[in-house]
Amino acid sequence: MSLQMKLTAITLDCPDPEALAAFYQQATGLEPHPESNGDFAGLRGDDGLFIGFQRVDGYRAPSWPDQTVPQQLHLDFAVDDLDGAEALLLELGAAKPEHQPGDDRWRVLTDPAGHPFCLTRRPI
Repeated sequence: MSLQMKLTAITLDCPDPEALAAFYQQATGLEPHPESNGDFAGLRGDDGLFIGFQRVDGYRAPSWPDQTVPQQLHLDFAVDDLDGAEALLLELGAAKPEHQPGDDRWRVLTDPAGHPFCLTRRPI
C-alpha cells in the first residue's frame, strides 16, 4: 500500500504576516482567512490550499542565489504572460534578482520578505 498525501498548506516565516499575506492575496486572488492577525495570517483557495505566514522575531531573508541564508523552499506559479505577470508583481512589491537561470522559460522573483518564487509559462 502506498501512502497518498495531498498538500493542503504551506507556511512561510516572515517579519510581517499581514503585509506578506496582502502581497500574495493581490498576486493570486486567494481569499484572506478571517482570523488572520499580526502573528499569523493566511490565504485560502477554493481548492482547499492554504498559504500561511507566521511572524518570526529576528527573521533573516533568504539570500538567493547565494546560500548564506538558504532559501529553504520556493513557490512556483504558472502564468500565461511572463512579462505581464512580472511587471504586475514588481508593482506589488516583488523584486527581481539579477541572477536569472531560467532564460525565457521562467523568472525568479522575491516577495517583500525575500522568499524566492518562480513564474513559469503555463503549458499550452
